[in-house]
Amino acid sequence: MDILWSVLFAVLLIGYFALEGANIGLGMLLPVLGRTQEGRDRIVAAAAPFVLAGEVWLVAVAGTLFGVYPQAEGEVLFGLYPLVVCLLVSWIVRDAGLWFRRRADGPAWRAGWDRMICLGSWGLALSWGAALTALATGLSITPAALAGAAALAALLAFHGRAFASWLLPGGTAGTAGAAGELSGAAPGGAAGPAVRPAAGRLPGPAASAGRGAAALAVSACLAAAPAAALLAGAAPWLLEHTAPADTLNVLSLMILPCAPLMAGAQVWVWRTFGPRRAADRFPSFF
Repeated sequence: MDILWSVLFAVLLIGYFALEGANIGLGMLLPVLGRTQEGRDRIVAAAAPFVLAGEVWLVAVAGTLFGVYPQAEGEVLFGLYPLVVCLLVSWIVRDAGLWFRRRADGPAWRAGWDRMICLGSWGLALSWGAALTALATGLSITPAALAGAAALAALLAFHGRAFASWLLPGGTAGTAGAAGELSGAAPGGAAGPAVRPAAGRLPGPAASAGRGAAALAVSACLAAAPAAALLAGAAPWLLEHTAPADTLNVLSLMILPCAPLMAGAQVWVWRTFGPRRAADRFPSFF
């Protein structure tokens, strides 16, 4: 049972970066991909269903960590407390931007919350990169964490650009030339040089649907690769920190039957709100 839960935890964490990573990357590049307010509105409205579905993965990862690896959870939270706080604050800022941007009219109001979406998305990418690096180096925050943060931010920005090309193949208002100027997406220009070379190789908004889907699949694998590498190296440590068999049996009875429902819901979201539907004007709470 411990091996089953370790595999499930790996699937959830990798799935989070592969799916929710696209939304994080899209938020990072929101000012570049949407040069006008109309363009940003179209991007956010098209991505809204994927944001809600993607956050389910993070909740599932946290629940599995707390229930299946209680001892490991304590060590991780204690050792990486500053990064955990940064992750939570960034998540709140990003989601606040999404939920509040349409709660009042006015260009200044909406533009301000759009900046919060970008800032929170960059915070998530950098915090996750630093956290994964710290986990790989023994729960210690070292200068190497900065390199890990920049690397993951570049991968997620690449993923977000591929997601935008797949989701909105016709482009958005003001996206012309955006792929060549990704360095301006970060607040203050941070991590721009790492992003620019990757962006130039992506298909433009007018690329075929098949090419866009292939690019999205490649970028998803790249975005999830750091987490997959970490899990492969940490597998023995995780197995040593699993909860007792009785606890795992109870969790299995309560949670495993829900796994097919979660997977089915994800498939439904991606099929229902894909490129053909994103081109239409759907009402959006965001």
